[in-house]
Amino acid sequence: MRTGGVPLAPEGFEWPTCRTCNGAMQFLAHLPLDEGVISVFFCQNDPGLCADWDATGGGNRAYIFAGQLQPASVPAEGVTLLGTATRLRLHPEETASQVPILGRVGGEPDWLQHDETPLCSGCSVAMTFVAELEEGYDFATAANFGGGGRGYVFRCGRCMTAAFLWQR
Repeated sequence: MRTGGVPLAPEGFEWPTCRTCNGAMQFLAHLPLDEGVISVFFCQNDPGLCADWDATGGGNRAYIFAGQLQPASVPAEGVTLLGTATRLRLHPEETASQVPILGRVGGEPDWLQHDETPLCSGCSVAMTFVAELEEGYDFATAANFGGGGRGYVFRCGRCMTAAFLWQR
């Protein structure tokens, strides 16, 4: 469980681009699941201009990958990587660590605004909460959730799809 760094992806993976600006998205998080990993990306090319906060706005993407994974090829242009990797704690608690903890895996979402649990695009059922991501403390490693925001990762186990959104 980490934020930042280079994502692991299957062979032939094409880096996601933003529906609004067509720029390469920033890799945000790598979250292991029993059946693989969720990789989360969101647009940071023109912060505030692309709908990177909305689960269906085209400014972010979340993928479930399974099988053989390798470091993805990172595009040469665009805001694509966070400076360093950090960890997430397991819900309800994980023992103390020297590595900064910037969120948690499991439990229920701690919404900053109202419940925005996304519906699966395949089966229209409410998706299952996976993780909550905190913005961070250092500009080089922090996700841009609008200043004090939180990101939320969901999945549909039946359709093997994932979704991401953030609130502030």
